[in-house]
Amino acid sequence: MTNVTVSVPVEMKKKMEEFAVINWSEVAREAFAEQISKMELLKSLTSKSKATKEDVKELSEKIKAAVWKRHEESR
Repeated sequence: MTNVTVSVPVEMKKKMEEFAVINWSEVAREAFAEQISKMELLKSLTSKSKATKEDVKELSEKIKAAVWKRHEESR
């Protein structure tokens, strides 16, 4: 196994030290593995896509507008 250095804010480090019983390296490994899995899934889903960056941007704008509309209607 190899080592990786991770920087965290001072306040987070203090809180982590309160829970010394937790294996923070294992927590980090699990978080890294989960993120890698998500990125691999995204890569496999998009690898065959014919959508252009412009298509994605347009769809993103439509989604944002719909979410904003739903938010405003729920007020």
